[in-house]
Amino acid sequence: MNILVCIKAVPEPENAIRTDAGVMDVRIDADTDLRMSRFDEFAVEEAVLMKESFPETVVDVITAGPENAQKVIKRAMGMGADNGIHIISDYETAGNASAVSEMIAGFAKEKSHDLIFCGIMSEDMMQFAVGPMIARRLSIPWATSVVSAKTDPENRKIRVERELEGGVKAIVEMPLPALLTIQSGINAPRYPSLSNLLRANKSRIRVIAADDLTTAHSSCRTMGYAYPEKKREGLILEGTSEEKAEALLRILREKSLI
Repeated sequence: MNILVCIKAVPEPENAIRTDAGVMDVRIDADTDLRMSRFDEFAVEEAVLMKESFPETVVDVITAGPENAQKVIKRAMGMGADNGIHIISDYETAGNASAVSEMIAGFAKEKSHDLIFCGIMSEDMMQFAVGPMIARRLSIPWATSVVSAKTDPENRKIRVERELEGGVKAIVEMPLPALLTIQSGINAPRYPSLSNLLRANKSRIRVIAADDLTTAHSSCRTMGYAYPEKKREGLILEGTSEEKAEALLRILREKSLI
């Protein structure tokens, strides 16, 4: 099998959020330290686990982002991925779900991947959109929030368990090729091994210019940034135990909670 894992390089919030003259802004430049989005670590691990189950499997990882995003590819290869592809773009483009999905789909359509994995979302944008958009562009079946996957390469199908709202789970069987967005908690991502990291440092990562894969322009504009508004305040009950119990009971009744 051939598996493609889509990963993203994100900054630590304290390194990206800046305030000048009381105005908050998010800036990513060449000096900003980037790391792999934690949701994508589960997707990489799931691909490596499948590689261990089916030894002929080849795992490719792909990311879009600035030059310093290449470190996340090396981390994924340290976890056990075989090859890395880096689409060079600025961070703003890497945060545009439509552009990223077009770039990755543009690369993947020339390949023969049996499975494409994405993290359920990215830590920075939290859009849940890139995976389904890639699947739509490639016209392949897809499933989101996957918490279990059993592959049958011989019969060209995969059986997955999806996590839905309210604790409900759905079981879906799909033909290959297919795309899955992997839910956190499906596995325990491993630490990169020293031998794999050394191999990653010696390996040649394929670099592709974003303009070679897309002509898309951003369909959204950033109007500004602001911290979440504080909409609730805590209430500290005072008095004796009996008085606090009576006050709590009154509040619950006023809110029709009991």
